[in-house]
Amino acid sequence: MTTLETGPTTNAGATFDSLDPGTGEVVGSYPVQGAEAVAETVERARAAAKWWSGLSFAERRTHLDAWAGVITRRIGQLAEVMHAETGKPHTDAQLEIVLALDHLAWAAKHASKVLGRKRVPSGISMVDHAATVEYLPRGVIGVIGPWNYPVFTPMGSIAYALAAGNAVVFKPSEFTPGVGAWLVDAFAQVVPEHPVLQLVTGFGLTGEALCRAGVDKLAFTGSTATAKLVMAACADTLTPVLIEAGGKDALLVDADADLDAAADAALWGGMANAGQTCIGTERVYVHERVFDQFQAKLSALAGTVRAGTDPGAQIGPMTMPTQSAVVRTHVLDAIERGGRAVVGGPDVVGDRLVQPTILVDVPEDSLAVTEETFGPTLTVARVRDMDEAVELTNASRYGLGSAVFSKRRGVELARRIRSGMTAVNSVIAFAAIPSLPFGGVGESGFGRIHGQDGLKEFANAKAVARRRMPALMALTSFSRTAKTDKIMATIATLRHGRGLNEPPFVSPLRLPRQAR
Repeated sequence: MTTLETGPTTNAGATFDSLDPGTGEVVGSYPVQGAEAVAETVERARAAAKWWSGLSFAERRTHLDAWAGVITRRIGQLAEVMHAETGKPHTDAQLEIVLALDHLAWAAKHASKVLGRKRVPSGISMVDHAATVEYLPRGVIGVIGPWNYPVFTPMGSIAYALAAGNAVVFKPSEFTPGVGAWLVDAFAQVVPEHPVLQLVTGFGLTGEALCRAGVDKLAFTGSTATAKLVMAACADTLTPVLIEAGGKDALLVDADADLDAAADAALWGGMANAGQTCIGTERVYVHERVFDQFQAKLSALAGTVRAGTDPGAQIGPMTMPTQSAVVRTHVLDAIERGGRAVVGGPDVVGDRLVQPTILVDVPEDSLAVTEETFGPTLTVARVRDMDEAVELTNASRYGLGSAVFSKRRGVELARRIRSGMTAVNSVIAFAAIPSLPFGGVGESGFGRIHGQDGLKEFANAKAVARRRMPALMALTSFSRTAKTDKIMATIATLRHGRGLNEPPFVSPLRLPRQAR
């Protein structure tokens, strides 16, 4: 994922290459932009934000719908860029784009209802006032995106920030700058007059510069370690941050689960995109009564999935060159500590291609269980019951997504799991539903994209209280009288003063002076 601690220092005129992870061939070259260039970009965005925020919700929706139209008509072209830079199959790239379009359309359609001004109750003490709340644009939003889902994930911030009335400066991962450039160029076709959505490219120092450039909020997706660096860089200017960090998601299989569906979901959740999914499945906990059946079904399905660079492969190469070494380390550690590879193993972990691996009997304190592997691997563990499954799931310091397969107890178990999102009898479904918030707890981050929460993340709440009639009681004035104090205390007593099994409260204003 995008890092702040790696990459060369910024030199004027410096460029870097985007590489095809399957072949190593150069896909494109992009500038390494330094602090000065980033600051100038943010300043241009500041001026564009004034124009964009001045549009009505309906006017912004027209532009965003037009952008969605451009993306849709050229979906094959964008999918090809994604394939070239990430190695993922074209079909997976297309699915990612379609889901991003759903979110873009939802944000554009619902921004007015979610963020627009609305009346709220004033309360009995302030009945002489009318109260309203609305959510106003923050200004300029910085977005640092990941390489594993270079369209869907950053669009969860970009689309919602734009719909809320902000300008956006987008720094894509150094592994997928072409995808970022494509999205920004497509937006410029429908909004050519103002730089509402702009691109900055480079390595860690470029991301750090964006954090320090005075943006009004920074949305980051990446590893937990890098998220901490982002927060530290933003702290100097008190720039608020939204963090979607790593995960170690678990899938629970109860004794009454549909095992065919559970095995299919576990395999796709763990192996899709070569396992390079923040909300992908990495751990599976199976009730002991169905463990052997489930493992057999899962292993058989895994034998039908192959990593490769040819059109027939279901999963592609590892996008980040160093990730294969991480996967190999986790698999070797699991086996050295007593685990068994029932599918794959260390021998199928190549430098670029990693074939599916399923591990059983892996100790809970091994790297394959505690750390984010981010590769096409699954650990499958036998549990005595779902109480133990929930306990082991919640033992992780991460808490992003999860899944439960159970006919009778699915929702109950889902609510007990410490994670931001849970799918019941499916996997990763919550990410595809635009009205649901997306985000984690613990070291998986904080804040939410998607849904109403996602729109409000990129807006400031504005409260207005307006006097609508003469004051019934002068509460906020030095002219307040003793009689007003007495009435106020009496009203408070009647509304709030009596607890369970307590005698009626007597206001001190009603006591004789000597008893006060």
